[in-house]
Amino acid sequence: MDMNISKMIDHTVLKADATVDTVSRLCEEAKKYEFASVCVNSCHVELVSKLLKGCEAKTCCVVGFPLGAMLTTAKAFETTEAIRLGAQEIDTVINVGAVKDGNYELVYEDIKAVVDAANKKAIVKVIIETCLLTDEEKVKVSELCVKAGADFVKTSTGFSTGGATASDVALMKKTVAGKALVKASGGIRTQEDLKAVIEAGADRIGTSNGVVLVQ
Repeated sequence: MDMNISKMIDHTVLKADATVDTVSRLCEEAKKYEFASVCVNSCHVELVSKLLKGCEAKTCCVVGFPLGAMLTTAKAFETTEAIRLGAQEIDTVINVGAVKDGNYELVYEDIKAVVDAANKKAIVKVIIETCLLTDEEKVKVSELCVKAGADFVKTSTGFSTGGATASDVALMKKTVAGKALVKASGGIRTQEDLKAVIEAGADRIGTSNGVVLVQ
């Protein structure tokens, strides 16, 4: 596998039963295979930051995960704390219910609060949970991500009814029009999955199957 592909992968462990040993193993794998980052829940950020110190792999933390339905202030606080503990990348989940309500002001303010809390100390990826949105909603939310100053739009948490599809990646890529990058995440388990989303325009890949994909 091309090492440039390896550098696109966020090596991910987000399950509720993730242990310190599991997280530590992912950090070792990230160093070995030169992954872009190790992506974890906020309780593991300090550990990951210490274990990755001195290597190129970044510490990535999910915020408001996986539902996105918590208070905006809670997302902003989690962002600030994660960065204080060493997070260099933040993957935050939108308020999907607000999208369904047509309350795009709340959706925008929710994203903007995380971007502002990151304060350019970490890049911000916004998970829009494509499997729950119409194409029209995907376009609108992607536009709001750009307006709020997010660095990436991201397809999925991997914890809902579906994951990344090539068609969603292509739609998001077209919508952001070079003003943000696109991360494909959720259900990317095979070389075919990987090839499809990269060809559709994905700049980053979120997967818990990174080692298999690069071997």
